[in-house]
Amino acid sequence: MTGSSKKHELKSKQKLEKKLSFYTKVKDAVTSLNAKKTISKKSKQRGHNRQKKLKAYDLSALAEFLPEAAASEQKTEAKLNCKSRQALVQREAAQLKAVLNNPQFQLDPFAAIHQHLLSTQPPIAAKKDDSAKQVKDSKDKKRRRKKKASSSAQSMEI
Repeated sequence: MTGSSKKHELKSKQKLEKKLSFYTKVKDAVTSLNAKKTISKKSKQRGHNRQKKLKAYDLSALAEFLPEAAASEQKTEAKLNCKSRQALVQREAAQLKAVLNNPQFQLDPFAAIHQHLLSTQPPIAAKKDDSAKQVKDSKDKKRRRKKKASSSAQSMEI
């Protein structure tokens, strides 16, 4: 009987070791999964931070003040597949050939470009009025600050 009891003890020890090794493997797997989960959470948070930063630089609200940009943006929103890309390249190539063959462009390219911009861009008089108004506003603010500073200095003297 002593031989069989020794066998039984040896078997129970082996079972116990097997269980312990299984539990350690499970524990390692759980910790690695938790580590992966936290890493993925951090990367998602980084992605959210990037999105927030990009939203801070979003200037799409200003597009309404640029009517020409809005019109050209609608054209570029169309998906470019192979055929449409080829057609676009052909149109642009034809336009480039027409520009290069233009006699005014051949004589003086910079003058031709300047003339083209003058004819296609909106007049700059409206822009000058806006910039003059902004300069006037900033001067008024400076004057107000000086008045406040001088009035506070006078009250200190009294």
